[in-house]
Amino acid sequence: MWVNKSATGRSRKVKSQAQRYTAEFKRDAIALVRSSPHRNVTEIARELGVSPEGLRGWVKQDRTDRGEGRPGELTSAEREELTRLRRQTVEQQKTIEILRKAAACFAAETTR
Repeated sequence: MWVNKSATGRSRKVKSQAQRYTAEFKRDAIALVRSSPHRNVTEIARELGVSPEGLRGWVKQDRTDRGEGRPGELTSAEREELTRLRRQTVEQQKTIEILRKAAACFAAETTR
């Protein structure tokens, strides 16, 4: 974290970059939450040094992945597939645009 002065002149702490955690760390944190029903997520998050919101998100995603989520919630595999398909769509749109421009260029040359 670093200190940033706002427009009002007050200092505030700002995170410089989002922390990335390994899959193993997340798995162990989720297991700790699941095996500690008498403790709340905030308490466990503080103990692990992660944000409570982040840990809650991991636990929620784990429930969804195990088929215990709300109807319509995407599993991790479905999220990954959706991300892959969106990237593929963007790439295909770029390719189509390039081909359109090339076709227009060739058409213009043949009419000269």
